[in-house]
Amino acid sequence: MSRTQKTVKKIEKIFASSLTKKIGNAFKAIGLFFVKIFKIFDNKLTIMIVPHSQGKVINIQTNVFAFILSGCLTVGIISSFIYFNRHSISANMEISSLMNQNRETLASLDQLRDENANLFQAAKRFQTSLSQSLSLLGIDQVENKTDTSLNNSDLSSLFSTKETVTGTARELQDIQELTSYLEGAVEPIEQIGKMLKTQQSLFTEIPSICPIKSPNLHISMAFGPNLHPYTNQWYIHKGIDFSTWRAGDPVMATASGQVVTVAFDKSFGNFVVIKHNHGIYTRYAHLNNYRVQKGQLVEQGDIIGYVGNTGVSTGPHLHYEVHIGSDVVDPAKYINIKLTNK
Repeated sequence: MSRTQKTVKKIEKIFASSLTKKIGNAFKAIGLFFVKIFKIFDNKLTIMIVPHSQGKVINIQTNVFAFILSGCLTVGIISSFIYFNRHSISANMEISSLMNQNRETLASLDQLRDENANLFQAAKRFQTSLSQSLSLLGIDQVENKTDTSLNNSDLSSLFSTKETVTGTARELQDIQELTSYLEGAVEPIEQIGKMLKTQQSLFTEIPSICPIKSPNLHISMAFGPNLHPYTNQWYIHKGIDFSTWRAGDPVMATASGQVVTVAFDKSFGNFVVIKHNHGIYTRYAHLNNYRVQKGQLVEQGDIIGYVGNTGVSTGPHLHYEVHIGSDVVDPAKYINIKLTNK
C-alpha cells in the first residue's frame, strides 16, 4: 500500500469519527431537551380550595402537563358550546322566518282559491247570459277551437267535470279550461259588436233611452191600471211618470226625430210631441218650459225641455208616453234601464 493511500484512509477515519461524535452529541442534546421539558411538565402543583366557612380545605395535586391539558380541554369545550349555541340560534331564527313565510304563503293560497271560486261563479253567470244572448240573436254557440282537454267550450261541461283531480293541479286545469272557453267566446262577442254597429242607426230611431238622467230618478207612477191621484178611481195610465223630487232637471229626446207639437194643455200642461221613424211618437208632459220649436229636428239625447209641475199634476215630474201608430204602448219595453217604483 502506498503512502498516499494510507493518508487517505487516515483522513477518512478522522472524518467518520468526527461525524459520529457530532451526531451523538446532537442526539444527546435532543434527549436532554426532552428531559428538561418532561421535568417542567412533571413539576408537581397543588391546588387548594379554601371554603369561606370553616370547612375542610381541599387539596388537589397534579402536574403542569395535566393542568395545561385540562385548561385546553376546558377552553375547547366552552368555545365549542358558544359556537354551536350561536349556530343554533341562527338556525332557529331562519326556521322561524321560513315558518312565517309558509303561513303567509298558505294564507295567500287560500285567498287565491277563494278568488278562483268567485271567478268560476262569475263565469257561470257569464256563460248563461252569453248563451241566452246568442240564442236571441241567432248566433252559433261558442265552440272550442283550442287543443285542450275539453271537447267543447260550453261551460256546462266545465262545471260538470268529475272531481278526478284535487289541489293545485285541479285549480290549474280549471283555469286552463276557463281560458279555453273565453278564447272561444271572443268570436261571437265580436259578431254581436258588428251587429250592434250595423244597427246603430236603428237604436237611435226608437225610444231606447231614459228621458231623464239623475241619481234621484224614480218612477212615481207606472204604465197601466192605477188609482187617479185626484179622483182616487181606477183608470188606465197611458205613460210613465218620472220624478226626481224637484223641478228643473233636463228632459231628453229618447230617439231622433222631428218635433211636431209644442203646446199647453189643461191636463198635460206644457208638453212636446216628437215624431220618429217607423210610426213612433213620444210625448213629454208637465214641462216647466220648452227648449225646442215645432218642426225642429232633434237627435237622441238632445234636451227638449225641463221637468215641471204644469197642468194636472201633484208635484214636479215628467209624464212620458210612447205611441206606435194609434196604439199607446208601455215605454218601459223600450227603455234600456230598470227603475223601481218609489
